[in-house]
Amino acid sequence: MSYTALIVEDEYLAAEELRKMLVAHSEVEVLGIADALPAAIEQIQRLKPQLLFLDINLRGASGFDLLEQLDEAPLVIFITAYDQYAIKAFEVSALDYLLKPINPQRLAEAIEKLKKQLLPEEANPTRLSIDKRIFIKDGEQCFFVPLAEVFLIESVGNYARMYYGNNKPLLHKSLNYLEEKLPASHFFRANRQHILNIEYIQNIQAYFNNTLMVDLPGGRKVEISQRQSVKFKEWMGI
Repeated sequence: MSYTALIVEDEYLAAEELRKMLVAHSEVEVLGIADALPAAIEQIQRLKPQLLFLDINLRGASGFDLLEQLDEAPLVIFITAYDQYAIKAFEVSALDYLLKPINPQRLAEAIEKLKKQLLPEEANPTRLSIDKRIFIKDGEQCFFVPLAEVFLIESVGNYARMYYGNNKPLLHKSLNYLEEKLPASHFFRANRQHILNIEYIQNIQAYFNNTLMVDLPGGRKVEISQRQSVKFKEWMGI
């Protein structure tokens, strides 16, 4: 099985050296090299690589800035000369973290992790699949958020707060935007303020004016509006 990758590195010699090292790993197909954030975004959107070899320090930006601008996060192997970024990189669940100059053995280990953890390709390009992850940079914190673990999304002005586990990072996307991107098999628009993951509904009960009230993890309750309650009942067969 082959895997597609994009190298995002602003040092030409370092990028070419990595490309040459990857020749020994025929299962990895390098689609291209991007040396700055705009070029990287354009190539990611056009080529849709499964993996990024991502330099943390880019010209005028950072690898974290790049991830923040993507609708969904590919698997990422961070590459940098500065090991103080290691903790932050793994806080966002990077596949691996390689220090320059890259050690061939460490690269081989990273490729093995790729084989074990690569997620399936998206079948419907207009929506994310439930096994995808999205990257969120909330202040100084960074998160790779597995959609399957998100039980509630709440509108906060033009942003959206995503609840999963004990985390609730703020995503710089609107609820309307997310409604068009999230897998309709799992996420349901309950009202103007909330989208919920039906897999996490713990209880459903009738509420005022033909609405429904659902219980979610952490003691959270969400009211499904009158209009959406009709759709919800039809969808759930209740």
